[in-house]
Amino acid sequence: MSHPDYRLNLRSLGTPRGVSSLVGPHGVGASPGDKKSKNKNTRGKKKSIFETYMSKEDVSEGLKRGTLIQGVLRINPKKFHEAFIPSPDGDRDIFIDGVVARNRALNGDLVVVKLLPEEQWKVIKPESNDKETEGAYESDLPEELCGSHLLQQSLKACNDSPDVIIEAQFDDSDSEDGHGNTPNSLVDGVKKLSVCVHEKGEEGAGAPVTKDENTLMSQDARASPEKSLQRSAKVVYILEKKHSRAATGFLKLLADKNSELFRKYALFSPSDHRVPRIYVPLKDCPQDFVTRPKDYANTLFICRIVDWKEDSNFALGKDCIFTIDPSTARDLDDALSCKSLADGNFEVGVHIADVSYFVPEGSSLDSVAAERATSVYLVQKVVPMLPRLLCEELCSLNPMTDKLTFSVIWTLTPRGKILSEWFGRTVIRSCTKLSYEHAQSMIESPTRKIPEKELPPISPEHSGEEVHRAVLTLHGIAKELRKQRFADGALRLDQLKLAFTLDRETGLPQGCHIYEYRDSNKLVEEFMLLANMAVAREIHRAFPERALLRRHPPPQTKMLNDLMEFCEQLGLPMDFSSAGALNKSLTETFGDDKYSLARKEVLTNMCSRPMQMALYFCAGTLRDPAQFRHYALNVPLYTHFTSPIRRFADVMVHRLLAAALGYREPPDMEPNVLQKRADHCNDRRMASKRVQELSTGLFFAILVKESGPLESEAMVLGVLNQAFDVLVLRYGVQKRIYCNALPLRSHHFQKVGKKPELTLVWEPEDLEQEPVQQVVTIFSLVEVVLRAEATALKYSAVLKRPGTEGLLDPQEKQGCDHHSDQRED
Repeated sequence: MSHPDYRLNLRSLGTPRGVSSLVGPHGVGASPGDKKSKNKNTRGKKKSIFETYMSKEDVSEGLKRGTLIQGVLRINPKKFHEAFIPSPDGDRDIFIDGVVARNRALNGDLVVVKLLPEEQWKVIKPESNDKETEGAYESDLPEELCGSHLLQQSLKACNDSPDVIIEAQFDDSDSEDGHGNTPNSLVDGVKKLSVCVHEKGEEGAGAPVTKDENTLMSQDARASPEKSLQRSAKVVYILEKKHSRAATGFLKLLADKNSELFRKYALFSPSDHRVPRIYVPLKDCPQDFVTRPKDYANTLFICRIVDWKEDSNFALGKDCIFTIDPSTARDLDDALSCKSLADGNFEVGVHIADVSYFVPEGSSLDSVAAERATSVYLVQKVVPMLPRLLCEELCSLNPMTDKLTFSVIWTLTPRGKILSEWFGRTVIRSCTKLSYEHAQSMIESPTRKIPEKELPPISPEHSGEEVHRAVLTLHGIAKELRKQRFADGALRLDQLKLAFTLDRETGLPQGCHIYEYRDSNKLVEEFMLLANMAVAREIHRAFPERALLRRHPPPQTKMLNDLMEFCEQLGLPMDFSSAGALNKSLTETFGDDKYSLARKEVLTNMCSRPMQMALYFCAGTLRDPAQFRHYALNVPLYTHFTSPIRRFADVMVHRLLAAALGYREPPDMEPNVLQKRADHCNDRRMASKRVQELSTGLFFAILVKESGPLESEAMVLGVLNQAFDVLVLRYGVQKRIYCNALPLRSHHFQKVGKKPELTLVWEPEDLEQEPVQQVVTIFSLVEVVLRAEATALKYSAVLKRPGTEGLLDPQEKQGCDHHSDQRED
């Protein structure tokens, strides 16, 4: 996975006009550029620009008493100094005037407000219409999208037009070097910009420049019977930050080239004018931005606010991103980001390569990718679904370069509870490419400073310690997510995987080992599952008939019943009533001796047999929502979103998500057409899985031929009347041993209840010895020898005679146990 990286110091450009009358005992304080505002009592201290939020206890008490009111904040996109929340009594909306009164809340946030004294309420004239007093409602699209039409119009109007509305809001906002302007120069400057916009026909764009006729109540307002009042308030607490704190916009250099700020910051102007303009450190901008700013004049950037203290004009931002993948991986689909928030929670992002941007629907490339449907991972190479230029370069989330992604970003508690969720297209820059081994060493050494030489290159904006902290935070949250997932009834049936070390020159296997699934793998898995489930809900909400989902039917009933009876015969306390119950049984049944894991692997293999395959499907082709469920995950909706470089189903899901978010037109395919595509993806996925298994078998056969014979302990996992199957513990492979290949005098098969037994009578090596009997049943521990067959690249397994010494010396044994990296499947 990749780790995207943003470090943005976001600064709103001053204090709104006319707000001092709205501020309580904490005061607003003067604009940083106001040299006249000096006070001996506050000299040397930062003055509060915004009021400190009330405590949770005071907010709770105020809401109970009715002295405080909660509601969803709506900011007028045309007059963005105006904001509203609905009145609880259904009357006219409550008015919130200006940025300071909003107290760092953004559009869509669930806020708590306190009513201002009546003399500060808004005066409404009778001729005012509802839009002027209630504020405009918008569609459910994110603000980042809602502002795009304003952006397009304003660009046509004049080069500086993204600042038109913003500059009307702040005392010093027309001064990009931080020094304040007088009110007259502000108004004059803004009027010029407004004329520029009006000449292009954008009606009302300059409205915020001067005070609306509906103003705060004047001294003689009560004497005007034709006027009425609108209750006004200020924000005292943010219950839930619904706004993502992200916005798209443009970067430009500051106006004063001689100022200190010019050497440190660029100016970010959001296309959604309800988000304040922001100072962005130049080190977070493209490297050649200062020397070639015009090259980026038409480039949209993304900026995210991550902190905004009451005593500062600065809102602070930072989106630190990295990948965690097998060390040999070159197609990096996914990246993770993690940021600590001031309230003790975390902003966590899953960022997935935006393959659908590079693969236009209906193109030749699209047709070929749809036909292939999946990449095929062989031992020695990958047969990619997409051209290598795409899957290894353009789409792959390689570090220290800007990449297009689709992101799911959550606010999570340390216990993994989701407080908010956001979807959108993003641009990320991963700061490093971690392997699973790197991440694992960080998890296992939480307090050790890992030397630079043990880590991959990290972008200069970040340190190894910072990445280490992020990995530890994600690991902590992932453990909580995993614990809760299994408590909610999930099942995991782990299958052993064999990994190889290959000779660089010949490509032949030098060694192998069983791939270990460790905490670093689990970290990545939990967040990928979380993203897949979130996207499944989103696309099904938007397109209940056309959503491409993934279902896992429950086990086949007859096979499951047979297995239940068999376990009863063996005296195993297995509960097959649900996925969660089965998982608990597999976790708790086998004790902690040296062979407990082997017994679990054997029974896991047996439990896998009744399981059905998970399948892609179109929601509109199944009428019973109960059939949508994913048995193993025990969730109602699931899909694949996180691997679009190697799975075409994920590309289809990306297109659905893009349509759900308004980036493109809704899908026009009928459900039966989508189902045909889903069926093809299912067929290709199963074929790919089979080819991968054959590739592993072939390379292991070569290893046995080159290095064998190989000796290992094995555990019996199935007994027939002429043969039995074993799990070779050292290599994780399954093999059938035939009685007629052994030097036996006789063999006898019987069933004790449901339990099969095979009695082997060995021919004595010495005629004077008695024949040796060996009883083979499920969970029996035996010694096997793997030998290459002479005529083909195959190998066979034979049983060692009981009581004989090992056939291999220690040096031969060690030569076949080298470690290698395991690709993602």
